[in-house]
Amino acid sequence: MRMLRNELCRDIGYLSINHIGEQLCGDHVDVVEQDNGVVIVLADGLGSGVKANILSTLTGKIISTMLSQGMKIEEAVETIMATLPVCQIRGVAYSTFTIIRIYNNDIAEIYQYDNPRVIMFRAGEKYDYPTTELLIGGKKVLRSDIKLMRDDIIIAFSDGVEHAGVGNHYNFGWTREDIIGYIKPFLAANYTAKTLTTILLEEVERLYDAKPMDDATVCTIKIRDRVPMNLLFGPPQNRDDTKRMMSLFFAKEGKHIVCGGTTSTICANYLGKPLVPSLDFFDPDIPPTATIEGVDLVTEGVITINRVLEYAKNYLEDNKSYEDWSYKQDGASKIARLLFEEATDINFFVGRAINPAHQNPNLPINFSIKMRLVDELTECLEKMGKKVKVVYF
Repeated sequence: MRMLRNELCRDIGYLSINHIGEQLCGDHVDVVEQDNGVVIVLADGLGSGVKANILSTLTGKIISTMLSQGMKIEEAVETIMATLPVCQIRGVAYSTFTIIRIYNNDIAEIYQYDNPRVIMFRAGEKYDYPTTELLIGGKKVLRSDIKLMRDDIIIAFSDGVEHAGVGNHYNFGWTREDIIGYIKPFLAANYTAKTLTTILLEEVERLYDAKPMDDATVCTIKIRDRVPMNLLFGPPQNRDDTKRMMSLFFAKEGKHIVCGGTTSTICANYLGKPLVPSLDFFDPDIPPTATIEGVDLVTEGVITINRVLEYAKNYLEDNKSYEDWSYKQDGASKIARLLFEEATDINFFVGRAINPAHQNPNLPINFSIKMRLVDELTECLEKMGKKVKVVYF
């Protein structure tokens, strides 16, 4: 999620499934951040496998590189259209593409060449955005200029999505209206772009009976409000810094998550509120949560954060773990929902104090592991597009 305006940001999530029997995907997505926005290119190489992968990757890289160097979209499209060869047998280009540029804070420019038309939702309903037909390099390209609004959702996809179910569940594949009707009920749940993408692709895979006959890629973009989140993990190295750490943490706007037994005790004392532990083990491997008035979520420390890190790594891959953390009530799942789904700007307050309990040689936990967890989780969240700040005490 990157800044769009002071109060808004953009959330981008994409995922692919490969043609059955292929190790490489014939589709490719490039996301290039720019000073004035972002460029997303979804390219679909002809066929599948290595050849299609090379063609789509080259197409995506060429277009995104040109635009990152300041070339106008029209010039980049004209160049790639003149460069792309045409299959002599099928009479179609070796790679099709969709370009979406979030530009100048609140405008989306969309160029579509032979990919299925981008679907857009506004206020939870299908939005029929305007298109203009251009002739570039002798080929028809659709262009759209859209003034963006809060909660707009843009979904781009390759034709492998529309081909799902051909000759099996559907006579002519999964139509555009079918896709709109399927994903629309999920919009009200306020899922992230990545989760919406995952939900859509899971249905595509089901329609293919888990044997995709084409590569299928979905890229979702959401325009949403910024949501700050604050997480406190561990007591300060110097006890004299405790009050300062607590005051800075609770002064921050947004929800507050406290992780660790000692840390939660310190927070309860600072707030003058009782620490009330829960006896509910929703997951046998994750310690139960607790409650403190004035704190949104209180959990155990290292074990819980380690599970959150596992979920974060999977989120960046195939996101299959969302089936667990999206509804479970253990501490790790709750943190995952807050950080992955809800937060856009995350502040970590990390204490460097060494927990005496972690010095037990029988426990696989030490100070370096705790710091590694913070570093790796920060890296994962930043790859998700979150704006992350870490302060050590």
